[in-house]
Amino acid sequence: MPPRHEPGARAAIRAANAAAGCRIVVLDDDPTGSQAMHDARIVTVLDEREYALAMAQPSTSFVLTNTRSMSAADAAAVTAEVAAAVCRQGRELGFPVRLVSRSDSTLRGHVIAEVAALRAVRRRVTGRDYRGVLLVPAYFEAGRYTEGDVHWAVVDGRPVPVGETEFARDATFGYSSSNLREFVAERSGGAIAATDVVSVSLADIRDGGPDRVGRILRGVSGGRFVVVNATDYADLEIVVLGLLDVADDFLFRTGPSFVRALSGVDPIGPVTAATIWPGGHPGGHGLVVVGSHVGQTSRQLAVARQRGSLVAVELDAATLADPDRAPALVADAAGRVGAALAGSDVVLFTSRDVVTGSDGLAVARAVSAGVADVVRRALAARPAWVVAKGGITSHDVAVRGLGMRRATVLGQVFPGMVSVFAPVEAAPEAMGVPYVVFAGNVGDERALADVVDLLAGR
Repeated sequence: MPPRHEPGARAAIRAANAAAGCRIVVLDDDPTGSQAMHDARIVTVLDEREYALAMAQPSTSFVLTNTRSMSAADAAAVTAEVAAAVCRQGRELGFPVRLVSRSDSTLRGHVIAEVAALRAVRRRVTGRDYRGVLLVPAYFEAGRYTEGDVHWAVVDGRPVPVGETEFARDATFGYSSSNLREFVAERSGGAIAATDVVSVSLADIRDGGPDRVGRILRGVSGGRFVVVNATDYADLEIVVLGLLDVADDFLFRTGPSFVRALSGVDPIGPVTAATIWPGGHPGGHGLVVVGSHVGQTSRQLAVARQRGSLVAVELDAATLADPDRAPALVADAAGRVGAALAGSDVVLFTSRDVVTGSDGLAVARAVSAGVADVVRRALAARPAWVVAKGGITSHDVAVRGLGMRRATVLGQVFPGMVSVFAPVEAAPEAMGVPYVVFAGNVGDERALADVVDLLAGR
């Protein structure tokens, strides 16, 4: 059946949010969750003062926890710490806080550990559990949607059950279930039965509308997971309309699309050079940083290099992961990047071979930290713009490389994909420098090259 469009849905959602005075706070496990949003606030550091500044006015704010790069235990601890601080701000300032645990639209992340941590904070702060946890991994612009409780990813123009994609074979977060009810059971190690997971079907949404959805959600209790089927923003807007009366009693574990629906945000067109630089392109050259190793990123990097406009500086990932050899490599690469920026755009990238070890996440963090250190040292060369490719890489480049603490999302380069941040608080050399956050697994093979052309003014 076709999507059901509720007239004025987004305006009604915005009005309800404003009347409640609520703050929507998204705990983002890597920096790419704002891809469907614009004019949202970004906090890149774990600092309660920065949360308060971001939440001062009714808004949607993203706190970049970077927990996808951590162990489950560390992720849970950081998630709980941030949630407690955010809720404390809400109590002190007298407004409700709606928490979203934003993660990967292809289901990679610490779903059970982070949800459990947030439920524990809720019980500690209010004495009550959440009614339920809406599981909504949809990211429509990237071809990720849920139908029949099965989550799908469009790969090479063809919808594929997500458990059959390369994402499901992730070394850290691999899984086999495409049905989201079974996915929850699998991720919980059998502690949660698939039959205990509630489902809001497309028929519920499109035949029953907000009233039917509301009845289902009001009947949920005990913190049960609720799978939300959706193939279109209109589906999510109906879910939010049905949710409004009990929204403060639900936790949300989602991909990027639901954040837009929950906020009632109207879509805008892609960001242009005129949007980024209203006074005209400032000149100078930019820096592209590539850390992601997924196949799509490697293909995009190859196309960008083939266009011939980038000086390439490669970092050996195995050397970066070695604490004895990394400092010399970082110093040498920073010198080469800084010198090259004087006359050309530059791409700094890690070798494409995946470095393994007893702790894969620890190796990835070490490599990403080394890349960010190169950027920090090269910042003296004053790049006119910076692009970072990959979730962990994007976070480390923002925080360690650019000294960024807060930013605003201008919008996306492509419809709903690849956010542009405007720094609000960052290192002096990074202020005024647009920062493009490019997830590793989105965009076609020309996407990275097209972003470079846009920023370079070609």
